[in-house]
Amino acid sequence: MDGLPPLIDQHSHGVVHGELGLGSFETHLAAAVGAHGPAPAGTSYFDSFTGLAIRRWCPPLLGLEPQCPPARYLARRREVGAYRAGRLLLRGSGIGTFLLEAGAPGDLTSAGELATAAEAWAHEVVRLEPLAEQVADTSGSVDSFLGYTAEALYAAAQHTTAFASGATHCDGHAPEAGEVRRAAERWLRGRRPGERLGEPALVRHLLWSAVATGLPVQLHCPDPRPLAGFLRATAGIGSALVLLPRVPHHRRAAELAAVHAHVYADAGPRPEDTLGRAPFGKLLFSSGARGLPELYVTGARFFLRAMGRLVREWADEGLCGAEDGRRITEMVGSGTARRIYRLSAEAG
Repeated sequence: MDGLPPLIDQHSHGVVHGELGLGSFETHLAAAVGAHGPAPAGTSYFDSFTGLAIRRWCPPLLGLEPQCPPARYLARRREVGAYRAGRLLLRGSGIGTFLLEAGAPGDLTSAGELATAAEAWAHEVVRLEPLAEQVADTSGSVDSFLGYTAEALYAAAQHTTAFASGATHCDGHAPEAGEVRRAAERWLRGRRPGERLGEPALVRHLLWSAVATGLPVQLHCPDPRPLAGFLRATAGIGSALVLLPRVPHHRRAAELAAVHAHVYADAGPRPEDTLGRAPFGKLLFSSGARGLPELYVTGARFFLRAMGRLVREWADEGLCGAEDGRRITEMVGSGTARRIYRLSAEAG
């Protein structure tokens, strides 16, 4: 749509450093389409909806015609060079602000690196579980672990835009100090260096501590329903909660966002399933991109394509005019994120 401000991508992980051959590109593309292992013999992961989207929208940004063969596209990518190709793709994505989850596995760009490459704004989102895991790697006792974790979370709150958690369940009250201490003792006693945090009481403790900072908290929840008690209990505290569900739970996340004033839902790059289930101001765009800069391009194009199609249908049915359509698209694409993440400096 013409006249829209740049999108705000409220959730992504950054892009890989260095050149990618056909095999490594296919590995990242497989992850993007939810596949594991190599493609069946005689096929490619370019033979997917995401693969078709890359071939449609990315070649022109590197000086090629749309739908060019994958081999030609990847050859052009190597010819241009990984760094310059990444810059061209990111700058052509239509995204003006990135919220980047810090500490994602793999050799991925930081928020600062992404901002430079994209000539855009980029902000860090701190994931709570890796924060505690890093503290545990250097803590010699339960007391030091709990104390240093609290200090690390407070320090992170001074510079981060939001927190994120992978909590799959959290009830309506914070765990008591004794429960937290016992969980820390169990985890530290049997933990090996680098082991992921899996103690539910510790995860809940981190989540409640993050909410107490007043910053927004992103909840990566396969299914948001086990978090319903937590959503009810945090009303009025002052922290916005953003649900990032897995397919097919986007509808349920939107419904929960509609019920709770402080809860919002990620609409992803395909908002068709959510726009009818929550007020438009409770939904946010994200690409969810990881690894390939092409995924920022396709995520943004998928979103704008879907919104354009929907508002045209609404206009044809007399539900809204062109100006309302632009306003709704801007609201979901950038306006709500600018408001809840306090990004007023990036007002387009």
